[in-house]
Amino acid sequence: MRVLTDTGPLVAILSATDQYHEVCLQTVQNLRGPLLTCWPVITEAAWLLQSTPMAFERLLRSISDGAVEILPVAGKEAAGVAEIMKKYGSLRPQFADAVLVYLAARENIRTIFTLDRRDFSVYRAGRKGRLRIVPE
Repeated sequence: MRVLTDTGPLVAILSATDQYHEVCLQTVQNLRGPLLTCWPVITEAAWLLQSTPMAFERLLRSISDGAVEILPVAGKEAAGVAEIMKKYGSLRPQFADAVLVYLAARENIRTIFTLDRRDFSVYRAGRKGRLRIVPE
């Protein structure tokens, strides 16, 4: 099962003091394959982990080791991301969220590892419908 990963779980896994640390660790142990994500998510994680540079260093190592895989988004795909941001404008979507929704539709991925249930329960991956959110 291919799973897209949002910022929250990455930060929680790397930060033992995060309130979602344990649940995210348990969730990731039950997932197979690398966690799929995008550079905007990694940028958000860098910002949130700035007070613990060793944690961000571990995240970069996990990318290098293949535990986290960055899905590429070409410049010509910006219009598709912009359409998602426009469609969900009333939610004021974050750029990283819009890229994840775009990738879900493009890659036919049905599951997202996120702590943002409010927004991701509304987002739709193109004609594919709702995303399955983990942890449940």
